[in-house]
Amino acid sequence: MKDLTFEQKRSLSRQEAADQLTALAEALREGGDAELDLGPGTLGLRVPDDLQSELEIEIGGGEIELEIELKWKTAPARATPPRTETPTEKPQRKPQRKNTPTPAGRSRSTQRSTAKKA
Repeated sequence: MKDLTFEQKRSLSRQEAADQLTALAEALREGGDAELDLGPGTLGLRVPDDLQSELEIEIGGGEIELEIELKWKTAPARATPPRTETPTEKPQRKPQRKNTPTPAGRSRSTQRSTAKKA
Protein backbone atom coordinates (compact mmCIF):
# COMPACT_ATOMS: atom_id res chain seq x y z
CA MET A 1 0.00 0.00 0.00
CA LYS A 2 1.26 3.47 -0.87
CA ASP A 3 1.48 6.20 1.76
CA LEU A 4 0.34 8.82 -0.74
CA THR A 5 -0.48 8.87 -4.42
CA PHE A 6 -0.97 12.02 -6.48
CA GLU A 7 -1.64 11.98 -10.18
CA GLN A 8 -2.48 14.92 -12.37
CA LYS A 9 -3.44 14.72 -16.02
CA ARG A 10 -4.13 17.86 -18.03
CA SER A 11 -3.34 19.53 -21.30
CA LEU A 12 -0.41 21.95 -21.25
CA SER A 13 1.20 24.29 -23.70
CA ARG A 14 4.86 23.67 -24.45
CA GLN A 15 5.72 26.73 -22.34
CA GLU A 16 3.67 25.45 -19.37
CA ALA A 17 5.38 22.04 -19.61
CA ALA A 18 8.78 23.78 -19.67
CA ASP A 19 7.81 25.90 -16.63
CA GLN A 20 6.76 22.78 -14.72
CA LEU A 21 10.00 20.97 -15.56
CA THR A 22 12.04 24.07 -14.67
CA ALA A 23 10.34 24.28 -11.25
CA LEU A 24 11.07 20.59 -10.68
CA ALA A 25 14.70 21.05 -11.78
CA GLU A 26 15.16 23.99 -9.38
CA ALA A 27 13.66 21.97 -6.52
CA LEU A 28 16.01 19.07 -7.29
CA ARG A 29 19.00 21.40 -7.53
CA GLU A 30 18.27 22.98 -4.14
CA GLY A 31 17.60 19.64 -2.41
CA GLY A 32 16.29 19.41 1.11
CA ASP A 33 12.66 20.49 1.39
CA ALA A 34 11.24 21.37 -2.02
CA GLU A 35 7.84 22.82 -2.85
CA LEU A 36 6.23 22.21 -6.22
CA ASP A 37 3.28 24.28 -7.45
CA LEU A 38 0.82 21.79 -8.93
CA GLY A 39 -1.96 24.12 -10.03
CA PRO A 40 -4.65 23.64 -7.40
CA GLY A 41 -2.12 23.26 -4.58
CA THR A 42 1.48 22.93 -3.53
CA LEU A 43 3.29 19.70 -2.79
CA GLY A 44 6.18 19.69 -0.32
CA LEU A 45 8.83 16.98 -0.66
CA ARG A 46 12.09 16.21 1.10
CA VAL A 47 14.60 15.47 -1.67
CA PRO A 48 17.83 13.62 -0.77
CA ASP A 49 21.16 13.88 -2.57
CA ASP A 50 20.90 10.45 -4.23
CA LEU A 51 18.00 9.42 -6.50
CA GLN A 52 17.08 6.58 -8.83
CA SER A 53 15.84 7.60 -12.28
CA GLU A 54 14.02 5.94 -15.14
CA LEU A 55 13.41 7.40 -18.58
CA GLU A 56 10.82 5.74 -20.78
CA ILE A 57 9.87 6.70 -24.34
CA GLU A 58 7.10 4.94 -26.24
CA ILE A 59 6.28 5.70 -29.87
CA GLY A 60 3.22 4.17 -31.43
CA GLY A 61 -0.35 4.79 -32.47
CA GLY A 62 0.51 8.25 -33.71
CA GLU A 63 1.78 9.39 -30.25
CA ILE A 64 5.03 9.84 -28.41
CA GLU A 65 4.96 9.23 -24.68
CA LEU A 66 7.85 10.46 -22.53
CA GLU A 67 7.94 9.45 -18.87
CA ILE A 68 10.56 10.66 -16.43
CA GLU A 69 10.44 8.83 -13.11
CA LEU A 70 12.49 9.72 -10.04
CA LYS A 71 12.57 7.55 -6.93
CA TRP A 72 14.18 7.85 -3.52
CA LYS A 73 13.83 6.30 -0.11
CA THR A 74 11.77 7.99 2.54
CA ALA A 75 13.39 8.61 5.88
CA PRO A 76 12.48 5.94 8.44
CA ALA A 77 9.95 7.08 11.01
CA ARG A 78 11.39 7.63 14.47
CA ALA A 79 9.66 6.06 17.43
CA THR A 80 10.90 8.75 19.79
CA PRO A 81 12.01 12.32 19.13
CA PRO A 82 15.75 12.80 18.80
CA ARG A 83 17.53 13.74 22.01
CA THR A 84 19.65 16.83 22.08
CA GLU A 85 22.93 16.46 23.84
CA THR A 86 23.45 18.97 26.61
CA PRO A 87 26.43 19.15 28.88
CA THR A 88 25.63 17.24 32.04
CA GLU A 89 26.77 18.20 35.46
CA LYS A 90 28.86 15.77 37.43
CA PRO A 91 26.78 14.02 40.07
CA GLN A 92 27.23 15.60 43.45
CA ARG A 93 28.98 13.43 46.00
CA LYS A 94 27.75 13.02 49.51
CA PRO A 95 29.96 14.83 51.98
CA GLN A 96 32.58 12.57 53.48
CA ARG A 97 32.15 11.76 57.16
CA LYS A 98 34.97 12.35 59.47
CA ASN A 99 36.47 9.20 60.84
CA THR A 100 35.31 9.14 64.41
CA PRO A 101 35.95 6.16 66.56
CA THR A 102 32.96 3.96 67.39
CA PRO A 103 32.55 1.95 70.54
CA ALA A 104 34.09 -1.47 70.26
CA GLY A 105 31.91 -4.07 68.57
CA ARG A 106 29.50 -1.58 67.00
CA SER A 107 29.38 -0.33 63.46
CA ARG A 108 28.15 3.10 62.43
CA SER A 109 24.81 1.70 61.24
CA THR A 110 24.28 0.00 64.59
CA GLN A 111 25.18 3.23 66.33
CA ARG A 112 22.63 5.15 64.19
CA SER A 113 19.82 2.68 64.78
CA THR A 114 20.54 2.73 68.51
CA ALA A 115 20.40 6.53 68.49
CA LYS A 116 17.02 6.47 66.70
CA LYS A 117 15.53 4.10 69.29
CA ALA A 118 16.63 6.29 72.20
